[in-house]
Amino acid sequence: MHIDDLRALAPLWLSKTEEVREDRTHWGTNITGDIYGAGWISEMYGYSFGAAEAGLRHKISEDLMIYPGYIPRKGIEPILIHYGLPFSVGNWSFSKLDHHEDDIVYDCGRLFPEPPYPREVRLLASDLNKKRALFLNLECINTLNEGLLLQHAANGCPKPKWSRYLSFLKSKTFADLTRPKFLAPGSIETKEAANQGGNQEQAVDEPEKPHPKMHTIFSTECTRYFDWQTVGLVHSFHLSGQPGNITRLLSCTDEDLKQYAGHDLAPTHYVPSMSRHPLTGDWYPAINKPAAVLHWLNHADIDAEFIVILDADMILRGPITPWEFKAARGRPVSTPYDYLIGCDNELAKLHTRHPDACDKVGGVIIMHIDDLRKFAMLWLHKSEEVRADKAHYATNITGDIYASGWISEMYGYSFGAAELKLRHLINSEILIYPGYVPEPGVKYRVFHYGLDFKVGNWSFDKANWRDTDVVNKCWAKFPDPPDPLTLDRSNEDILQRDLLSIECGKTLNDALELHHKKRNCPDPHSLSTSKRDTGKEDSSSRKFGRFDGSNAVRSNPVPTKNSEETSPPVPKDGLFGSLRFWVVALWMISGLGFLAVMFMVFSGRKSKGSKSKTYRSRRR
Repeated sequence: MHIDDLRALAPLWLSKTEEVREDRTHWGTNITGDIYGAGWISEMYGYSFGAAEAGLRHKISEDLMIYPGYIPRKGIEPILIHYGLPFSVGNWSFSKLDHHEDDIVYDCGRLFPEPPYPREVRLLASDLNKKRALFLNLECINTLNEGLLLQHAANGCPKPKWSRYLSFLKSKTFADLTRPKFLAPGSIETKEAANQGGNQEQAVDEPEKPHPKMHTIFSTECTRYFDWQTVGLVHSFHLSGQPGNITRLLSCTDEDLKQYAGHDLAPTHYVPSMSRHPLTGDWYPAINKPAAVLHWLNHADIDAEFIVILDADMILRGPITPWEFKAARGRPVSTPYDYLIGCDNELAKLHTRHPDACDKVGGVIIMHIDDLRKFAMLWLHKSEEVRADKAHYATNITGDIYASGWISEMYGYSFGAAELKLRHLINSEILIYPGYVPEPGVKYRVFHYGLDFKVGNWSFDKANWRDTDVVNKCWAKFPDPPDPLTLDRSNEDILQRDLLSIECGKTLNDALELHHKKRNCPDPHSLSTSKRDTGKEDSSSRKFGRFDGSNAVRSNPVPTKNSEETSPPVPKDGLFGSLRFWVVALWMISGLGFLAVMFMVFSGRKSKGSKSKTYRSRRR
């Protein structure tokens, strides 16, 4: 910034920061995007609002800075690494929040935990950009540790003992990884030429034509099941680089909403539940998806040109944009759902005037807002129509393995689009189910963990966690997937399949760990130390809440390089239960025996006293 602009902005920056900070009525996550809902990013808004007041417009560059853990765009070499968020490499992880009160700068010879070495990291990812992201993570933590070594020497600390890691920090390999980075002059000139449109007299800082605005939405309900899926999807949204904002369409009854505790899990639009149809009484929660989209369109202020519609049980791995996947008005983009065989038989002829226009699609949808406004009511109407057509629930007609009308909403989407002759660009390289073998060289953008999948003895099935509260119980998470370094590498297809499955499971657990940190859950390490000192059981901690094997998983929230075991749910101990019963029974019998003895003693004394009085009376 030019000094004159900064002099004009600085007082406005301060005053607007104070103004936003005092505006407590607008601290909500759905208004500010602040995941804490506590006004913590008031200063950032102070800067933006102050600049707006001063009439300062910014040239926005995505090439300068990256968060460790984010995947850099092809051909971009970031100048700055901003380690404000937790990041990991394999089973190693780092979060600056874990070192908030750490005096590591003054503790001679102590460094942050050493990360994996480059040779190990090369085996963790086959995709070149993902591999670059992992090496950026290494560069960040190794540079921090190198800085600590230099500061310890400046503090007068003795020379540290030799170790493999210290040797690596002084090696040519490390020097090559941390060479200074510079913006490529050619890329700058190209951008400037694009901004000028070939007219050399045009202002150099005129902004280039922006991409259309976009917004991502997904539908959920007021249940534990959807809450942990929300945590995973929103976490992955922020890591993926997806442009625009994200909104959760939350379908709840009034009664459920009164008891619901997950309001701050995501920016939220509230929708009346249609799980129980208000007219027919039919129980069909899947219809909440088209009903919620229609409600959002009619009640929200939407300034986006393109809408991306996802399911809650998805993990974003990269951006899904209309300009990359060629979506346009009148031409939405979606992923193939080949099992919708009803598009090719009498089901389509019964439910749409244009069966030839029926596309077997679903899952991920990129659609222009004008198309969505025309289409949403038909989506809901056709879903109700197919759901009511019980005569055609059969598997050989619908492809529904349950033959229960459960995928009526999917047919509602395809038949509604066919009514408008809204044909899709079908792209099979956007979405993959964990457990499926990926096509070589394809960079899938979305995991859809709607089916169970496994790696060796480890497996994950979302249906097994329908009633488990892993969101509100501190440090609860899913069993850890295997370490990628332990996988068999003899079959490349199986290896790539298992690496994707591990990535999906790990992303879900990373999302839960970060969620628990944001909730200010007590440090599990200090808690375990206090338990060892006092001899108390883990499960009696009032800070953590009681962990029960039936609805939560015990695990160490901070993964270490040597911790690779999964943590299955802890079963209730029948022996302990029976032992407790006999201890209580013995205690009760002892108590009753004691009371009986005392009664006999007091009765004897009373009888003896009466005889003494009679004897004295006779003497008198």
